[in-house]
Amino acid sequence: MRVLVTGAGGQLGHDVADVLAGAVPPGGRPASSSVPVAEEVVAADRARLDVADRGDVIAAFEALRPDLVVHCGAWTAVDACEADPGRAFTVNAVGTRNVAEAARRHGAHLVYVSTDYVFDGTSDRPYVEWDRTNPLSVYGRSKLGGEMELDPSATVVRTSWVCGFHGANMVRTILRLASNPGTLRFVDDQRGSPSFTADLAGALVLLGRERLPGVFHLTNDGVTTWFGFARAVLEAAGEDAGRVEAIATGDLDPPRPAPRPANSALDNQAWRSLGMPMLPAWEDALERLVGAFAAESVPGS
Repeated sequence: MRVLVTGAGGQLGHDVADVLAGAVPPGGRPASSSVPVAEEVVAADRARLDVADRGDVIAAFEALRPDLVVHCGAWTAVDACEADPGRAFTVNAVGTRNVAEAARRHGAHLVYVSTDYVFDGTSDRPYVEWDRTNPLSVYGRSKLGGEMELDPSATVVRTSWVCGFHGANMVRTILRLASNPGTLRFVDDQRGSPSFTADLAGALVLLGRERLPGVFHLTNDGVTTWFGFARAVLEAAGEDAGRVEAIATGDLDPPRPAPRPANSALDNQAWRSLGMPMLPAWEDALERLVGAFAAESVPGS
């Protein structure tokens, strides 16, 4: 099987490429075997493959002729998207159109990574795959636009609050903030399901390998708030979680340009209905990721 991973410079794309190559991503659970999933993996970051460039995408597919495409490439800077909707839709919607067109030409199965931001956050329960979408932000609308470009045979994976070893994410941000004295303030009125790339990557590869169509919600098990998440990060790092103070979204200074859904927790119902094993609890995944960060900072580790 030949596989193309777009957005391989990002935290999720990097771990997907590792899993395909038979490696365990940093912060992942030790594997019982290290057999590569793919015969050939092309892990393309933006410098190698700009999904917004149709000609570039068509040429890449002609050269590789992949059997599977895991499309992680996206512009995920939520607040920056709000200020530049043209770029957001060009990358996230039109870029996905380009990848879908090329995949269709070569009979490649496409796995597209989408987001919890396609929902407005007004539900009083976690969202299932069949709930009505109603994005509040440019980012959410552009990612929903990407979903609309896909054939019914493609796989859509909505995930949320993504954290991994490679690249910037909230775990790294919290640890950086905690390295300085003082109080850390995080909102306690936004609820979601943390997702860790070391666990998520394997599930994406499984869906792609089996060519399972339709929409799937995939997150680590459990729900929290950003306040609860920040406390858990400090506890995992052996720091004082009492330094974290709960505030309301309206108290953020400065306020964030892009509106966030108050409840974006995702119910992994479609995945569960197929009898698939649920991803581990987010607290367990967080412990592993913080441990990987700690090992990174130890000379010779």
